[in-house]
Amino acid sequence: MRKILITGAFGQIGTELSQVLQELYGFDNVVVSGLEHSVKEELIDGVLEVVDVTNGNQLLNVVKKYQVDTIIHLAALLSAVGEKYPQKLWDVNMNGLYNVLEVGRISGASIFTPSSIAAFGPTTPADNTPQDTIQRPSTIYGVSKVSGELLCDYYFLKYGVDTRGVRFPGLISNTALPGGGTTDYAVHIFYEAVKSKYFECNIAAGTYMDMMYMPDAIASIIKLMEADPSKLSHRNAFNISSMSIEPEDLRRAILKHIPDFEMIYKVDPVKQKIAMSWPNSLDDSLARAEWDFSPEYDLEKMTADMLTSLRKKI
Repeated sequence: MRKILITGAFGQIGTELSQVLQELYGFDNVVVSGLEHSVKEELIDGVLEVVDVTNGNQLLNVVKKYQVDTIIHLAALLSAVGEKYPQKLWDVNMNGLYNVLEVGRISGASIFTPSSIAAFGPTTPADNTPQDTIQRPSTIYGVSKVSGELLCDYYFLKYGVDTRGVRFPGLISNTALPGGGTTDYAVHIFYEAVKSKYFECNIAAGTYMDMMYMPDAIASIIKLMEADPSKLSHRNAFNISSMSIEPEDLRRAILKHIPDFEMIYKVDPVKQKIAMSWPNSLDDSLARAEWDFSPEYDLEKMTADMLTSLRKKI
């Protein structure tokens, strides 16, 4: 990566990724972009552009203007929001990805686009979910992720576009709040623990889902994009994970630091149904073998860092 464009740069991942890439590759070599209403100029010291990924010409013009060789494509609507606005999700997630891939075909830029555990469904093996398995998701977000995986594969096989991606689990971060996903509770629980020592959990006890701390997610993007392409057999859909946890695991981990923390359950039936359709745990052995994926944070280390960071922030 030499000249990088980040789409959706003001979301949960992009906010932190932008800063890390600017430090690694230089402020002038990272173009940070988002929709006009989402752009937060006070957060950006480097190059900033307004980019709507559903506008292919606008996207191509920015890539040409800065001679971009790598696109980190993060612009998307998430699972819970998508169930409210399925047509809008399809437009952003699929038409936006199509435009990014076309720009990659025309310009020769490499492309990272994340898939998700949402690409699996209720008929997928739930425990230690294999890399290659049944994918019949029951949400429009999941359908878009499976379609995106296949479309990226197609552009690599048909046109030689250097496409790469991972299936992200739920992501936990202390910089930017998530934007309407099913795993958002795992972020909000830390904020509420610090602010009020009280949390109403909208996912039921015993509901296991894979999670990852944001520093590991960012490291995985960089490591995959810098990996030797000849070693990548599953370019666009690597399973990755750091921990498989349920709400009670998070509660117990927080209690070690905040003994009077209290959590009750007010389950959201829509989010719970989505969560129950996803795997409990992923087999990420191929990511470890093909590009040396190795997360640093487990539940205890993440909890300590989250609470320390949020106490300073809040």
